[in-house]
Amino acid sequence: MEQNENRYEELIRAFHLTWDAFPGTARLIDKGNHVLAVNQAAAAAGLTEGQVCAKIGAPESHRGCRKALALSTRTAQVDRPIENKIRAWVPVEGYPEVVVHFSVMLPECNQ
Repeated sequence: MEQNENRYEELIRAFHLTWDAFPGTARLIDKGNHVLAVNQAAAAAGLTEGQVCAKIGAPESHRGCRKALALSTRTAQVDRPIENKIRAWVPVEGYPEVVVHFSVMLPECNQ
């Protein structure tokens, strides 16, 4: 058990190095839907580690969740639930039970 905790410790540290400055919400989520880490934007939105992601927000916001598909196929999954929002589930190499789930609002086009 201690080895797995240490393994996640390194993963969580790497997650923060990579995702904390991302302009949308990003979460590290395991196959049981437990949030292992959140980036700064997610924390500012009230998301915290330890939450069960499937219980956050309105149930309909989880329609079309592709976490299970990302885990089973080991390929990133992307959708666009509304016109100006993209969300994705990205498998983490070396951690077959973990994905990074992010959402980002699309800015207006610069013209």
